[in-house]
Amino acid sequence: MIKRKFGWTNVDVPIIGQGTWLIENGVDNQAIKTLQTGLDLGMIHIDTAEMYGNGKAEELVGKAIAGRKREDIFLASKVLPSNASIEGTIKSCKNSLKRLKTDYLDLYMLHWPSSNHPISQTMKAMEKLVQDNLIKFIGVSNFNLKELQQAELALEDERIACNQVLYHLGYRAIEKRLVPYCTTKKIAVMGYSPFGHGDFPLPNSTNGKVLARIANTQGWTPRQVDLNFLSLHSNIFTIPKTSHPEKVIENSKSVDEVWKLTDKDIEEINRAFPVSDKDDPLEMI
Repeated sequence: MIKRKFGWTNVDVPIIGQGTWLIENGVDNQAIKTLQTGLDLGMIHIDTAEMYGNGKAEELVGKAIAGRKREDIFLASKVLPSNASIEGTIKSCKNSLKRLKTDYLDLYMLHWPSSNHPISQTMKAMEKLVQDNLIKFIGVSNFNLKELQQAELALEDERIACNQVLYHLGYRAIEKRLVPYCTTKKIAVMGYSPFGHGDFPLPNSTNGKVLARIANTQGWTPRQVDLNFLSLHSNIFTIPKTSHPEKVIENSKSVDEVWKLTDKDIEEINRAFPVSDKDDPLEMI
């Protein structure tokens, strides 16, 4: 699995990781096997959150990584906005660590901006967690540009390492301002739901045919073309979710040193899935 520098950090992280939203709704053993298959294939970045299944997803991740070298895994989780006070953030992190059965998180994020607790409180707690070696890096999720800048200003000794946001072929507005800003500030952009939410282009649709044609020329699948395209930018990572071992194998083969999209392929995809000109909540200042 190809890796790249994770923002300003000196850590190399796989371009494609593993999301865990809703994995708790399936068969536990299958979810664990899928995560372990991904780890074996080099997809060592696993993203989870205390919200997912009220912590069950974290428990499944803990079982999946049991017995492996902790330093070989890049583990990320998130605190709910409702828990994002100073005391609440620290408590949530410690509870996540217990469910994950690990001593630290590589990345800990505020799941989305909180209307209950000032960002200054959350960031103060995050810095405390770094000082106590319970987390390595601080991140945010679903933050627009203004909110991201406020989070940056709220930190005294640390830096924001990542902003995790929705990013798929039908939702590319972050490319307009958020991605350029994060690239300039060396903040990694982690795109979630790269296949959308049940609206991945159907094979017989106009857009679906574009992906299918490109896939057929390379012996790949439309979803592999999707992941390859979404990870072209040097500062973007993606975390597809699946509970099926065969699908995680498919995801893992989406980027390599040999197969690359041609300029023509990229032009076709850009025409089929243009960046929206409409104002987007994540782009508005």
